Amino acid sequence: MAIKNIALIGHNGAGKTTLADNILYIAGETNRQGKVDDGTSLFDYNPDEISRKFSISLSLATFKNKDIDINLIDLPGFMDFWGEVFSGLSVIDSAILVIDAQSGIEVGTEKLWEYAREKNIPLMIFANKFGKENTNFETLFASLKSDFGSGVFPLTFPIGSFKDLKGIVNVFNKKAYINGKETNIPDELVSTFDKYRNLLIESVSEIDDALMEKYINEEELTEDEIRNGVKSGILNGKIYPVLAGDALSSIGVKSLMDMIYSILPSYKNRKIKGLKDGKEIEVSPDGPFSGFVFKTIFEPHLGEMNLIKVLSGKLEAGSEVFNVNKKKPEKINQIYLLKGKERIETEKLSAGEIGALVKLKNTETSDTLSDKNYNITYPAIEFPPTSIALAIVPKTKGDEEKVSSALAKIHQEDPSFSYGYDTETKQTLIYGLGEMHLDVIIGALKRKFGVEVGVERPLVKYRETIKSTVEAQGKYKKQTGGRGQYGDVWLKIEPLKEKEFEFVNKIVGGVVPSKYIPSVEKGVKEALSKGILAGYPVMNIQVTIYDGSYHPVDSSDIAFKIAGSMAFKNAAQKANPVILEPVLEIEVTVPEEYMGDVIGDLNSRRGQILGMDRVGKYQKIKAYVPDGEMYKYSTQLRSITQGKGTFTQKFAYYQEMPKEIQDKMVEKRAEEKEKR
Repeated sequence: MAIKNIALIGHNGAGKTTLADNILYIAGETNRQGKVDDGTSLFDYNPDEISRKFSISLSLATFKNKDIDINLIDLPGFMDFWGEVFSGLSVIDSAILVIDAQSGIEVGTEKLWEYAREKNIPLMIFANKFGKENTNFETLFASLKSDFGSGVFPLTFPIGSFKDLKGIVNVFNKKAYINGKETNIPDELVSTFDKYRNLLIESVSEIDDALMEKYINEEELTEDEIRNGVKSGILNGKIYPVLAGDALSSIGVKSLMDMIYSILPSYKNRKIKGLKDGKEIEVSPDGPFSGFVFKTIFEPHLGEMNLIKVLSGKLEAGSEVFNVNKKKPEKINQIYLLKGKERIETEKLSAGEIGALVKLKNTETSDTLSDKNYNITYPAIEFPPTSIALAIVPKTKGDEEKVSSALAKIHQEDPSFSYGYDTETKQTLIYGLGEMHLDVIIGALKRKFGVEVGVERPLVKYRETIKSTVEAQGKYKKQTGGRGQYGDVWLKIEPLKEKEFEFVNKIVGGVVPSKYIPSVEKGVKEALSKGILAGYPVMNIQVTIYDGSYHPVDSSDIAFKIAGSMAFKNAAQKANPVILEPVLEIEVTVPEEYMGDVIGDLNSRRGQILGMDRVGKYQKIKAYVPDGEMYKYSTQLRSITQGKGTFTQKFAYYQEMPKEIQDKMVEKRAEEKEKR
């Protein structure tokens, strides 16, 4: 029996979940078509998805049709949840790129196309929502061909659009489907059919020399040659068929399903590679058991559930396997097939199948399970880097440990989310792919784990430095009746570009005994941590001890530590101190029509525009922007671009803060210190 693992991908709002629900309904797996808007979707079933009316997590449905086992994975469209997308795409055999016919190619469409091409994922395109106004197949197809290349060609096209949408013409089998019934192609669409049929034959001919020769010699290609050519072209990433329809009204979905069953590759068509003894090998489906865990789901009352794709051999309930990453055994208890939130127990999973395992003790996302003696591993999922941070504070005192435990569980579920405690700012920080991503995380803390948190702005890690070279003395002398304290040093401080800090000992003649030098350095470092102007750590500075004196009885480590701190403070105040602000390197991808507004907004944030590159019909703007100006930028970008803009950011360097902003900060920090 053939097994096909297929993902539905696309920009948010393209209608992937509606299409997934419709496929299950037509396949006879549900009694009624689930709908996102009324909360009955088989795929969007968790409370957050129902209330927000869009997908947040990957969702899987396993079903059989025409002697084929299908694992259909519905993936989120919002880029905030692309950790789920990367998880799902790590185990599929092919993907269907769903496009909103009205909106056309959007930024998410572009990025998913690029990612699928990079990972050699076979693709079909489903142009959805021809039931909406202002949709035109020829215009959309021209755009697809322009952006995605000559390998794009139509397999079906719509009959009418908006309120006049009646059905589709199937270029592949030369039939029309109107109101769900097969019929001949309407006379007025024969010329359009002929044009697209020629494109189909031309596209197939270009991927095979023998077919190209027949095409050039004007010999007719057989239906088997066309079918096999399409299958081969999809598998090898040379052609990308386009099908049209409207999932909400079930138009064109049956033809799409026929193509899924007959054209898209199965797991046996795809080459699987793993690492064994440090070498890459091709994995045979008939070999010993191995499987890849691509998703972890945590429910408070049910525990953890690990989703696994078996890549070779078979996995049986009651067996013991080996976690290659953790070097620990795992006992396989129950095995389930999933249909949305429904679990169907099964005794085994064979190569190519996807299922769920429960009560594993050591296993998490990206782990490989295998027969103990097989010892093969599969590449870990490369999750997208986080682009935003928030500080959180438990609303109830004493909940810190509960929050930490809950964050650990959420990270297991969603490795694209991370968290940590910043010892410098004394804040618990959570990191994600966007504000919506973190908003869902905060909601999950309350819904799943019963802890509520407040949100704060993450404190920016400013630094201080000096611009001048200065020498100063630090002398600590104290007499209290018994043994006194005495330490005396002269320090030179100067700017240093290559390192954050360097301490140089230039004492000669033993004027300060060598045993006290480390204490002087310790005192300097303590002063560095407390800052000069506003209490921020000092960096890019060299401190040299070159003179001083000591007392044979009263000198001590503590005295020289205090003297070192005093000397640094005395020198730093005169060394033209300044505040440094961290600068981020950001890349913003936007449709060209929003470019002016986005650049204007970046300029208002004191951004330095580095340049612009065209990526398809989008512009990628590169800029340096101070970290302190980027708070809630994703919300502003979404507002400016109507949700079509995306960005990434990473630390670039520190720069001197403008004088007027620095003065205000110093004044504010002084007021805060007085209040404390």
